Amino acid sequence: MMQSHDRNVLVKAVETLEDTEAFDSTIASTRAAVGRVLHPGLLRDVLNGRPLGHPAHPIAILVPTGAWISSAVLDFVPGQEKASRTLVGVGLLAVAPAAFAGIADWSLLSQKQQRVGIVHWAANLASVALYTASLVQRRRGKQLSGKVLGMVGLSVVSVSGYLGGHLAYRQAANVTSGEAPAAVGGTRTSAH
Repeated sequence: MMQSHDRNVLVKAVETLEDTEAFDSTIASTRAAVGRVLHPGLLRDVLNGRPLGHPAHPIAILVPTGAWISSAVLDFVPGQEKASRTLVGVGLLAVAPAAFAGIADWSLLSQKQQRVGIVHWAANLASVALYTASLVQRRRGKQLSGKVLGMVGLSVVSVSGYLGGHLAYRQAANVTSGEAPAAVGGTRTSAH
């Protein structure tokens, strides 16, 4: 059983990210690039989940994450190589809508939230690279390396999911009182 001072090691580590100013120049340039591409309007509203009444990103991540978890399960079942490979591909195809929704949400967050979010984003990019490599290896018939790359990818996705959970539950990113998400001065207000 963990003692109370040990229990918050992960939280403390992520809270350190909140104060890491080293990310700020990357965040500023990324935020500017997203702002040039993603203008206020219907597309941004859809990506931010306005028609749903809450952010779309948490829903959109279900397909790639679910496909990759299912692939990992099938990797332990003999004779399921083709099904597992198909699920890796489905996850890769489904990651784009989840990423676009996440980027749209990220662009409206506070500075501390964006610091955690940029690491969340980087972890997701790493997982996509790992799953792409996994798919390539599987298609080449190199099942073992494809499975290993998939398991490492799932581990990275899990870390990314933890960071996303921190954003949602510790930092209250994109939390509203049930009203449609409101942008004020380019940032979304959040309850802390």
